[in-house]
Amino acid sequence: MLEFKTEKLTEHVTRIYAFSTELMYLVEGEKEAALLDTGSGIGSLKSCVDQLTDKPVTVLLTHGHVDHAMGAGEFDTVYMNHEDDYIYVSHSDYGMRCDGLSMCSPELGVTEEDLIPAADCGSFHDLKEGMSFDLGGIHIEIFACPGHTRGSVVMLIPEERSVLLGDACNYFTFLYDTYSTTVTEYEESLICLNEKLKGRFDTVYLSHGDGNGHKEIIEDVIAVCEDIKAGRTDDIPFDFRETHGLIAKAMTPQMQRVDGGRGNLVYNKQNI
Repeated sequence: MLEFKTEKLTEHVTRIYAFSTELMYLVEGEKEAALLDTGSGIGSLKSCVDQLTDKPVTVLLTHGHVDHAMGAGEFDTVYMNHEDDYIYVSHSDYGMRCDGLSMCSPELGVTEEDLIPAADCGSFHDLKEGMSFDLGGIHIEIFACPGHTRGSVVMLIPEERSVLLGDACNYFTFLYDTYSTTVTEYEESLICLNEKLKGRFDTVYLSHGDGNGHKEIIEDVIAVCEDIKAGRTDDIPFDFRETHGLIAKAMTPQMQRVDGGRGNLVYNKQNI
């Protein structure tokens, strides 16, 4: 049986490491718990969560991508912005899910038998900006951030002064898919989000890499949007699963920007 690695970040927040490079977060209050994202649905995430808490668990999905939402089928109460339903349905495809197995370390011995059946997103509750979940002394507030997908949301834990940006804004944000917004629309989303979150967080959680973002990451990605619009980009070709985009800022093999900046976008020149 696959065993998830976990890391206690604070009294209330535990990071869960999935097998296809993605990260999830369990947030626990006095009365209830919330699971922020469910990974690729490889291995029984519920078995891991059951070992971490005996409180009722509500699942909150940052968006509908295969590496964030496919473990939701093990849980009874799931919220996702229904703007992402069509993405979720597409990414539930068995072939798409099997492709994700290639992201797992070979030594884990992960096979197709480890895939959790995908849920019908018609059973999910809609997740919208302005919603707040009271876990008992700890709250999770929802903010829309269309861009990466049109249903992408960001989650603030005000008592912890922390925010989960998921894939909505990170060090290598995908913005080149056919369902992504334009760069201009995305920048407007970030500016609006930044204003609403101003002064409310110190810690940034991400869904990939080591999971840690810097406090100014939103501003830094806004600056990348400005550089794209002004033509100040390196435009490095990027190919991933038969899709193609341009990396705005050249990067080292260690995925650091060559110019020393922070934040990056993969974008489509026809969608600025």
